[in-house]
Amino acid sequence: MSTLLEVSGVSVTFDGFRAINNLSFSIAEGELRAVIGPNGAGKTTFMDIVTGKTRPDSGRVLFGEKSVDLLRLSEARIARAGVGRKFQRPTVFEDQTVAENLMLALRAHRAPWRVLFWRPKPADHARIAELAAEVGLSDQLPRKAGELSHGQKQWLEIGMLLAQEPRLLLVDEPAAGMTGPEREHTTDLLVSLARSRAVVVVEHDMEFVRRLACKVTVLHEGSVLAEGSLDHVTANPAVIDVYLGRG
Repeated sequence: MSTLLEVSGVSVTFDGFRAINNLSFSIAEGELRAVIGPNGAGKTTFMDIVTGKTRPDSGRVLFGEKSVDLLRLSEARIARAGVGRKFQRPTVFEDQTVAENLMLALRAHRAPWRVLFWRPKPADHARIAELAAEVGLSDQLPRKAGELSHGQKQWLEIGMLLAQEPRLLLVDEPAAGMTGPEREHTTDLLVSLARSRAVVVVEHDMEFVRRLACKVTVLHEGSVLAEGSLDHVTANPAVIDVYLGRG
């Protein structure tokens, strides 16, 4: 598989604290990857850098076959280049229906000047039906988003991100606050999404990570401490010492 995202030699310091310390790793096209590590390991800052929210002091973040340097782009241009981010708390329009939320996401995907004149066409309605089916909300399209369960809101937000057709999806702690059945559906959904795009999941829940059955990157003090299968990294003495041995 070819490399989709390459982070190399990235460092960033906040008020004397080095949050990311010479971080280097890569994500392949169509790869599912879990990122774990103790609080303060740099997981959120890593996502902030890739999406343009935080500018590092040094390093490069290259994306796609043309090796576009994301550090030169604004947050909006990074999103249009194909990077989508799902935050831990779902941000959906609660007074709008599921269908309307997805329609708004489709509309927002257009270039700014086109949004002014955009009217949904039959193909757009068909795309909304596709997106709802992909995330498991086909039977919820007429419902207001505010009436959905926590898990369903998370899936709706993923559907809204998919409307932007990202090549890389960054997902922050998707299992938090979910019921058992919702967690199972979310596992299946993320595995399914990674068949057609790269998906990076930042997660604390080891059982959830195990069910993803993917390569795991362990961050510690802003750099990669270990990488490999979950069994491989959790047997690493350094990982046990700084992360698993706590608590």
